[in-house]
Amino acid sequence: MKKLIAMLLAVTMVLAFAGCAGGGTETTSAPETTEAPETTGAVETTEAVETTGAEETTGAAETTEAAEVAVMTHEEYAAAELETPVCVETYVQAHQSWWDGKITVYCQSPDGAYFAYEMACSEEDAEKLVPGTKIRINGYKGEWSGEVEILDGTFTFVEDGDTYIAEALDVTELLGTEELIEHQNEFVSFTGLTVENIAYKNDEPGDDIYLTLGYNGESYEFCVEVYLTGTDSEVYTAVGELEVGDVVNVEGFLYWYEGVNPHITAISAAE
Repeated sequence: MKKLIAMLLAVTMVLAFAGCAGGGTETTSAPETTEAPETTGAVETTEAVETTGAEETTGAAETTEAAEVAVMTHEEYAAAELETPVCVETYVQAHQSWWDGKITVYCQSPDGAYFAYEMACSEEDAEKLVPGTKIRINGYKGEWSGEVEILDGTFTFVEDGDTYIAEALDVTELLGTEELIEHQNEFVSFTGLTVENIAYKNDEPGDDIYLTLGYNGESYEFCVEVYLTGTDSEVYTAVGELEVGDVVNVEGFLYWYEGVNPHITAISAAE
C-alpha cells in the first residue's frame, strides 16, 4: 500500500513540473510579438524624413539654376525657349507707371530690345530708372499674343558708368513684311502714314487711345498707352486733336499685339 501511494505522489510531481515548463514558453513569446511592431514603426518614420528632404533639395536646385543663368546677348535671348530663365544686361529707354511694387520697362541695347513686364521694383528704385540707365534683368522668357517679353523679372543697377539711348530706326518700308518683327520692342519711327480712325478705350478720353494708320493700302493699329505717356503729355493731346485724313510721322516702341501695335511716344504732321 505504501509503495502504491509513493508511486502516485511521483506521478503527480512529474505532471506539476510539466505544467510549469509550459507556462515559461508562453511568457517568452510575448516580448517577441511586442518588439516587431516597434521595429516596423521606426523604419516608416525614417523613410518619411528622407522623402521630405529630397523634395526640399530639388526645390533649392531649381532656384539656384534660375539665379545662375549667364548674361545673354540679344541673339542668345531670341534663341532661348519660352518659359526658360533668361538674364540680360540692357539700357532703360522708358517705363510705364510704377504701381504696387512693380514696373514695366522698355529696354534696348545696340544689338536689340526687350520688354520687361511688371518687374519687381521699389518706388525709390523706379525713380532711378531714367533713360540710358544700365540694368541687369533676371526673369523668364514669355509670350502674349505675339509680344515676347521678360516675366517675373528682378533687376539690379549695373554701376559701370555706361549709358545708352537708342535713336529711332525708320521701319516704314518694313510695314507688312515678315522682317518687321525682328525689330520687336525697338524704338522706331514711321513716316507718311494717314489717319484712318481714332478711338478711346471704353469710348472715354483719359484712357488709352487706339489709332488706325494707313500705308500703301494697308491699315495698322497704333496705341497711345496712358501708363507710358500719361494724359497730360504732348503726344496724348496731339493724337486727340487729329482728324481722319491727316498725314503724320510717328515715333514709339515696336510693341506687338496680334500683329504690329506700336506704343506711340511722339507724333507730328508730315511735311
